[in-house]
Amino acid sequence: MSSIRVLVGSVFGGALLTARELKKVLEPEGHGVVVCEQPTLSDITDNDDPILICTSTTGQGEVPPNLLPFYLELRDTLPQQPGRPFGVIVLGDSSYGDTYCGAGDLMEEAFLETSARKVGETLKIDALETTEPEKVAVTWVENWLTKVS
Repeated sequence: MSSIRVLVGSVFGGALLTARELKKVLEPEGHGVVVCEQPTLSDITDNDDPILICTSTTGQGEVPPNLLPFYLELRDTLPQQPGRPFGVIVLGDSSYGDTYCGAGDLMEEAFLETSARKVGETLKIDALETTEPEKVAVTWVENWLTKVS
């Protein structure tokens, strides 16, 4: 079994609820799950756990306020994470058009610049189609974990 770090970006609580549900489901299966509700750079530099970004999108495709300081420091310092596996779950609203799930795109780009290795496709959960994003996320993460190693 593996340990993962979940970096959460949440405005109204949907992404945080999703991250907490992942922890609730995965820990009994033997996975260690650390949910970082106010992520800092040390959450990725002090360990080598796979990273899962679970974020909503705010405004016009922007990173939520609780994740923004982490994102800005990551972009400013680019601590190298060669080959470190990461995945992205992003909640958004497709009615926003081009900025739909933009926070996920920004986080992905920042992690790729650190030489981290993206595992799987980004899970984009549309609020117009899904009222329980945590259920969709659990299925996706269980599959994602099989590809992490």
